[in-house]
Amino acid sequence: MDFELRQAREKLEREQRERMQRAKAKAERERRAKAEAARRQEALEASHRERRLDAARAQEEADQKMEEVVQLGKGVSFSRMFEALRYDGPGDKIKLPPSSFKELSDEGALDKGPMYFRLSKVRDTVPGATMEQDTEEATCSGVLEFTAREGSAELPPHVWNNLFRSDTPDVPLIEVKYVSLPKGTYAKLKPEGAGFSDLPNHRAVLETALRNHATLSENDIVVVNYGLLQYKLKVLELKPASSVSVLETDVEVDIEGSDSVLDNEENQHVLVPLAIGKVESSVVEEGKFRYYKFSVEESVSEKVASGRANIEVKIDTDASGGDTDIYVSRHPLVFPTQHRHEWSSHEMGSKVLILKPRDSSLVSGVYSIGVYGFKGTSKYQISVAIKDVNSQRIGEHASATGSVDADSVDADSVLCRNCKRHIASRSAHLHEAYCMRHNVACPHDGCGVVLRKEEAADHVHCNKCGRAFQQREMEKHMKVFHEPRQCPCGVVLEKEDMVQHQSSTCPLRLIVCQFCGDTVHAGGEPVDARDRLRNMCEHESICGSRTAPCDSCGRSVMLKEMDIHHIAVHQKS
Repeated sequence: MDFELRQAREKLEREQRERMQRAKAKAERERRAKAEAARRQEALEASHRERRLDAARAQEEADQKMEEVVQLGKGVSFSRMFEALRYDGPGDKIKLPPSSFKELSDEGALDKGPMYFRLSKVRDTVPGATMEQDTEEATCSGVLEFTAREGSAELPPHVWNNLFRSDTPDVPLIEVKYVSLPKGTYAKLKPEGAGFSDLPNHRAVLETALRNHATLSENDIVVVNYGLLQYKLKVLELKPASSVSVLETDVEVDIEGSDSVLDNEENQHVLVPLAIGKVESSVVEEGKFRYYKFSVEESVSEKVASGRANIEVKIDTDASGGDTDIYVSRHPLVFPTQHRHEWSSHEMGSKVLILKPRDSSLVSGVYSIGVYGFKGTSKYQISVAIKDVNSQRIGEHASATGSVDADSVDADSVLCRNCKRHIASRSAHLHEAYCMRHNVACPHDGCGVVLRKEEAADHVHCNKCGRAFQQREMEKHMKVFHEPRQCPCGVVLEKEDMVQHQSSTCPLRLIVCQFCGDTVHAGGEPVDARDRLRNMCEHESICGSRTAPCDSCGRSVMLKEMDIHHIAVHQKS
C-alpha cells in the first residue's frame, strides 16, 4: 500500500515538473515572439521614416533644381533628359525633338531671342541607383532646328567631343537645360599643338571658325580648320561668365602660346624658324614633310629685286640611300606641297635652289620651306643664304679650246660635222678626227648635245616630256612628274597639270574672299555668267550677293555690285 502511494506521488510530482517546464518554455516562446514583433515593428517604422525623409529631400532637391532652372532660364523652365545621337555639322548648334519646341514655345522662350542650352552628361553611379548628373563634363550650345526624333537630341562633333571626352557609353544620356547666357566680352584660348600661330592672319581664321558657334564655355576644345589642316584650341578663360554667348557681340580674343615642343611635332604641320646663314640638321622619313620658315628683310629685298643678290636654299644630304625634294612658297601659302608651291628642286642628293621672285615688289616677307622625304629616311642639313651675284655668271666661261664663238664666226672657219661647232680651218681636220673618235651627238630631236661616247649610254630622254636626264634620275622623274595623282576634289592629273589645277580651278583651293576677308574654299565656277567674267569663284559670287547700305544714299546694294553702283549713281557727286 505504501509502495503504491509512493509511486503515485512520484508520478504526480513528475507530471507537475513537466507541466511547469512546458509552461516556462511557452512563456519564453511568447516573450521572444513579442520581442521579434516589436523589433520588426520598429524596423518598419524606421524604414517608413527614412522613406518619408528621402521623399522630402528629393522634393526639396527637385524644387531647388526647378528654381535653378527658372533662374538660369530667366523665367523659362525647361529641363529634359535625352539620348544623345551624333550628326555631322559645323559649330555648336544641336537638334531637339518637335515636342521640345512646343514646350519652349509655351514657356515663352521664343520671345526671349536666341535660345541657349546647358548640356551635361548623365551617369549611373551604382547599378540600379538613381541617375546622377556628371558635373565635370558639361558644355553649352545653341539650337539649330527641332527635327530630331522624340526622346533624342542630335549633337554636332564640337558638342559631342566636349561632352564625351573620355569614353562614350553604350546608351549616352544627357540632360538639356534652357539657360540664359550673357554676351561675351573676353576670351583666352590656347592651342594644344604648335603651328597655329604660323597661319597668316590666324586671328581671322579663328574668327571665321567661331561664326558657326552660338556659345563658348571654359575648358571647351574649339576645332579650327585651315584647308586640310586641323588645329585644336582650349578655352582657358571667359568674361563675364564661364559660359557666354558669342552672337552679335564683339569679343576680345587673347591667344596664348603653345607649350608643345617643336621636336615632338614631326607628324604635324609646324614651321621651324630658320635663321639666314645658320645650318639646321634634321631627319625626314619617306612620304613625310619637315617645314621651315625664314624672313627676308626690306633692306635685303632691294638687292634681290635689283639682281645684285640671290636667295639660295641649300640642302646637303648624307649618302645613306635616302633622297629629298625641296618645295618653297611665300606666305600666305604656309605649307608648300608637291602640287602647291612657287619654287621646287627634285635633283638627287644635295641641291641648291635659287629663289627668283616673279614680282620684284614682293621679295620681302616670310617664306616657307618644305623638305619632303622622297625615298627612305634621309639625314640632311639645310641653310638659307643671301649670295651676292658675281660679275661672271654661272655658265659664262672663256673658251679654252680651239672652237670659235658663234658671234665671232669668220671666213677662216668650218663647221664640224659631228659637234656642229665652228672650228678654225687650220685645225679642222685634226679636231674632226678627234671628235668623231671620242664624241657623239644626242640623236633626240631638239637636243643635239655632244657627249663623250662613254657617257652617251647614261644620257636619256623622257618619252613623255622629252627632258634629258641621267639614267639614274629617270625613275624619280617619272614618279614625280608623270605618275597620276588624285586631288582631294577627285580629279586625277600629272604633277604639272595638278599644280595648275590646284592653283586656279580646284574647288578646294584656299582663297581670301574679297568681300568677307576670310580664308575659305573657293568652290567651283559661279552660276552667274557676269561673275565668271569678273573672275569670281563660287564663294565670292555667293558671299558678294549679300546686301549692304550704300554710304552715300543708304540704298541696299549687293556687295559685288557696289563699285558699279558708285560709278553709275554717285560718279558726279
